[in-house]
Amino acid sequence: MIYIQNSVSRNILKKLIPFLLFPLLVFIGSVILKGEYYLPVAMIGAVLSMILFASGFEKKKTGTRRMVIVSIMTALCFIGRFLPILKPMIALTVITAIYLGSEAGFLTGALTAILSNFYFGQGPWTIFQMLAWGMIGYIAGIFAESLKKNKLILIFYGIIAGIFYSFSMDIWTVLWYAKGFDWNLYGSALITAIPYTISYVISDIIFLILLTPVFGEKLERISIKYGI
Repeated sequence: MIYIQNSVSRNILKKLIPFLLFPLLVFIGSVILKGEYYLPVAMIGAVLSMILFASGFEKKKTGTRRMVIVSIMTALCFIGRFLPILKPMIALTVITAIYLGSEAGFLTGALTAILSNFYFGQGPWTIFQMLAWGMIGYIAGIFAESLKKNKLILIFYGIIAGIFYSFSMDIWTVLWYAKGFDWNLYGSALITAIPYTISYVISDIIFLILLTPVFGEKLERISIKYGI
C-alpha cells in the first residue's frame, strides 16, 4: 500500500494528478506516441491513480480499509460492464466517490477501465476511458454533499457524466481516424454517437436512482464505523 505522510505533498498530488499529470499522460500517449505504447501508458495511468488514492488518507490503517471497499466497488463495476446496453459503471463510480471521496472515485473509474479491458480489449482508447471515468468520480467527490442531499442534482450529474464520457471518447475517435484533431470531424462524431450518449445518460439515471439508496446507506455506515 502506498502511503504519503506529508500533508502538503498529499494536497499537491490531489490537484496535480487529475488535472495535469493524467491529462498530460493521455496527450503523450495519443498524440506524441500515437497510441503505439498504449498498455505501458495505461499502466502508468494506473500507478498515478494509486498515488492519487494514497493522497486521500492520513493513516495506513484507514487507507487499507478504503482500498478493500474500493476493490469491491471496482469488481462490481467490472461485472456491470457485462450487462447488455444499460451499464452501471458510471453510477457505481459516482456512488463510490460520494461516500468515500474524490480519490476513491477516480481510482474506481480508472481501474474499472483498465481491468475490464483485459477482457473487452486493450487499446489506445483505454487511457481515455481511465481519465473519463476517473474524472467523473473525482468531480462527484467534490460535490458529494449536494449529491447526497438532493436527488435531482444527483440525476443531473448523472446526465452530465454520461454526456461527458461520450464526448471524451469521441475525442479519441477523431484522433484515431484523422491522426490528429479536426473540429468538423469531431462534430460529426458527436452526432453519430448520439444513440450511445443517450444510452449512457439513461443508464446513469436508472442506476443512480436504484443503487444510491442501497449502496449509499451501507457505505456511509461503514465509513462512520471504521472512520474512513
